[in-house]
Formats: sequence, structure tokens, C-alpha cells
Amino acid sequence: MSLNLTDITLTYPDGETRLTALDHVTLTVPKGVLSAVVGPSGSGKSSLLAVAATLVTPDAGTVTLDGITTTGMNRKELTDLRRHKIGIVFQQPNLLPSLTAAEQLQVMAQIDGRSPAKARGRAMQLLDAVGLAAQAGRRPHQLSGGQRQRVNIARALMNEPSILLVDEPTSALDHERGAAIIDLITRLTHQQATATILVTHDRSNLTAVDQITEVHDGRLTLSTPT
Repeated sequence: MSLNLTDITLTYPDGETRLTALDHVTLTVPKGVLSAVVGPSGSGKSSLLAVAATLVTPDAGTVTLDGITTTGMNRKELTDLRRHKIGIVFQQPNLLPSLTAAEQLQVMAQIDGRSPAKARGRAMQLLDAVGLAAQAGRRPHQLSGGQRQRVNIARALMNEPSILLVDEPTSALDHERGAAIIDLITRLTHQQATATILVTHDRSNLTAVDQITEVHDGRLTLSTPT
């Protein structure tokens, strides 16, 4: 299935007027496709991600996730949809300092009601996929910045989401580690068949992504990776 944003308009109060953050935006990301969203600060990237994550309701337009249209859903229904359909990779990993890498993932599955044994198996599978099986027992302070971000990505995939939303995952990393993280997200998108949006201000590591969406003043333009 796919992620579909159709004719989305989003405005925010700005004094006595309203500021347009997204202006009739339409974007489709099929499963197994990584779409990078790039643009300067204030262009609307974060607003687009928040709408796709169902964290913000647009003024107009429809959001369809994995065949489910979110229009008219209440807060509980949206929370359940996010838990089962959406994985979010935040800019900062925000790992719990007392938990090991494996436990960071396991707690996500246990919240969803999975058995500890199944949660452990899924966690180890994902840590292996991101190259951290040997570090499963380490806590955040024992991991590098790049390794913590890998745990963050694996955690977002723990409940087998259809949609993966990634917010500036390389902002705290140097160029080499940042490139490795983008390569990892690209590979996992194809392997896990997620519809993935990657928000970033840096185009230098995007040669392997499937499509690039430029955002300027709340409007989108599709371009081809080079």
C-alpha cells in the first residue's frame, strides 16, 4: 500500500491573519519507495511530515495511509492508526538511558501487546538488519551517535509499519556517518516495503533515494535524484 496526501492545505494563526504552511500539496509515496523531502528552513517540510504522521489535521485535503482515509477519525482512532501503521524516526534518538538497545525495541512491541519472546525475536532481527546485533546489550551511553540513530530507526520499524516517516536523521552526524544512515534507510525501505518520507535540508547524500520532493513556500515540486 502507499501514503497519499491529496490537495492538502494547512494554515497557522499569524497575528490577525493566517500563514499558509502547505498550499494544495499532493504527494504519493508507494510501498517500497523512499521519497526525500528537501527545502530550506521554514519551507513547510516539518508541516508536511506532521500531517503525514496524523499529528496535525490539515485545513483541507485528505490523508490516506495504507488504504485508510483519516478524515473524521477521533484522537483514539488516530493514535491506534499511528501505533499500527506508522513508524516515526525523530531527529534526536531520545533513547531511554536505562534500557539496552534490544530493550528499546522490545518495549515498543510490549506496549502493543506482543509476548516478550516474540518481541525479543523481532528486536534481534531488526538490530541485525541495522548492523547492531553485537551491541544488543549495550545502553545508549555505550553507543556512538550513529549507532544510537540506528537503534532509533530499528525502533520505528518494530511494529512492522506500512509508513515510515524520518525527520532530519543526519543533523547531528558528520558527512560519512550521515551518508551511512541514508543508505541504511534506503535499504530498509526496500527490504521492509515501507512507504518512506525522509525530511532533510541536505541534498548531498540523496543519490540513492527513489524520488526527491522540493518544498518552497508550502508548495511541492518533484525532481529526479542525480
